[in-house]
Amino acid sequence: MNPVQAEVQISQKAQDFGDLIPSERRIAAIFAKNTEVDWQNWRWHLRHRIKAKGDLKKIIRLTPEEEAGIDQLGNKLSMAITPYFASMMHPQDPQCPIRRQCVPTVHELQTHSEELVDPCGEDKYSPVHGLVHRYPDRVLFLVTEMCAMYCRYCTRSRMVGDGKRSLSTATYDAAFDYIRKNKKIRDVLISGGDPLILPNHLLAYLIRKIREIPHVEFIRIGTRMPVSLPQRVTPELAQILKEHGPIWMSLHFTHHKEVTARVREACALLADNGIPLGSQTVLLRGINDKPRTMKKLMHELLKIRVRPYYIYQCDPVVGSRHFRTPINAGLKIIESLRGHTSGYAVPTYVVDAPGGGGKIPISPNYVVSSHGGKYTLRNYDAEHYIHLDP
Repeated sequence: MNPVQAEVQISQKAQDFGDLIPSERRIAAIFAKNTEVDWQNWRWHLRHRIKAKGDLKKIIRLTPEEEAGIDQLGNKLSMAITPYFASMMHPQDPQCPIRRQCVPTVHELQTHSEELVDPCGEDKYSPVHGLVHRYPDRVLFLVTEMCAMYCRYCTRSRMVGDGKRSLSTATYDAAFDYIRKNKKIRDVLISGGDPLILPNHLLAYLIRKIREIPHVEFIRIGTRMPVSLPQRVTPELAQILKEHGPIWMSLHFTHHKEVTARVREACALLADNGIPLGSQTVLLRGINDKPRTMKKLMHELLKIRVRPYYIYQCDPVVGSRHFRTPINAGLKIIESLRGHTSGYAVPTYVVDAPGGGGKIPISPNYVVSSHGGKYTLRNYDAEHYIHLDP
């Protein structure tokens, strides 16, 4: 069945999925032919992720570039799309910002000299398996290699979903021992893959073990699942996070179309249980690199109590040039935000320096000149003002 035929049959299936919006009903109707659909169950979505070209062709009309990209994935990052996220894809438009994030294209197979397998140099800062210690007082704890959905620009595509970096109680224990022995570590970021793909009991165990280390003051969770599969945010999960709090959560929003009613509900449940939320957005060519598009996303985030935190320059991971923009595109976006909207809506624009240099903030230059304590500054409206140091 092609997407057009599926659309026609929505009305015939609507009575079975009365609580779903039309785009969700279209996808649910396709799956209903072979399985009982439980759209509210996040585990059902994981079991029925779209991984094969034939299944994807039932949902969208693939272009030759997309078909070639899927056919030739080889050892590259595999394709996996949750039915929920697939419901947001435009079935006909290959430039759909949702579709471009998750459907491979032939452009991924093109490599360039500036691209790196490990663009952030994480492996060389890994003292034990699954732990990255780049900054003095904080560590990145990679607790799983799996994600609900694989973003095509993934910085960790070298490891995500490859099945070669298995984690176990022994590897977790080695990470806990390292953190205990390094008393300067006060901040642990739990990431992956996506840690929310783990079952509740395992996630609670990991958080509890970290919380038991006296010098750890701050725990964060980095996750995409409240965006790619908001059904994962259940009352049980929110209660676990609340019990082991304070825990901050870094989400990954890319486009304002991701802020759906289900995502709003998920973020409300987290925020209502005392979990502060921030968003890390990757700057992507043709998806969110226009100032008006990024401003719309920042405004939608504030409306659901998610603080815009970072805009990341897309890392030069292998096969990513079609996603990457000039740095000047990011500077124009910051210029379009600062002074033109609420300060809370202005994130920090950063480049994660290739090779492991860490995050470097990039900002428009508002200092016109300085000499002897006299500064000429320009404001958001290009007017000049004099500041004298005391």
